[in-house]
Amino acid sequence: MVMFLFLVVALAVVVAAVTLAVVGGGENGPLPEAAPERLQDFLPPDRPVGRDDVERLRFPLAARGYRMADVDDALGRLGAELAERDARIADLEAALAGARAAASHAAAEKPGPREEQP
Repeated sequence: MVMFLFLVVALAVVVAAVTLAVVGGGENGPLPEAAPERLQDFLPPDRPVGRDDVERLRFPLAARGYRMADVDDALGRLGAELAERDARIADLEAALAGARAAASHAAAEKPGPREEQP
């Protein structure tokens, strides 16, 4: 019985010491607030986003998953990049179709080699 009472008192002392250390009874006061994790590896602002940039992109965890603002920013940037590339591809395809049409029109108007009559 004495051993049980000693263990209960020792446990209470340990719990009290840990509680005081966390709440602010230590030398340095309470534990400092943890800074929220922020996205460190931003997408490059000075050049188009590449496949490697997307593969290296990692979002920090938040209380309920990922920080919505970080994910929204990254998805917005990727969406804008894709829209810009789609517009550029459409312009290039239109220019190529025009060049092919002009080349075929020029080839149709160009007379072939004349055969000499004996």
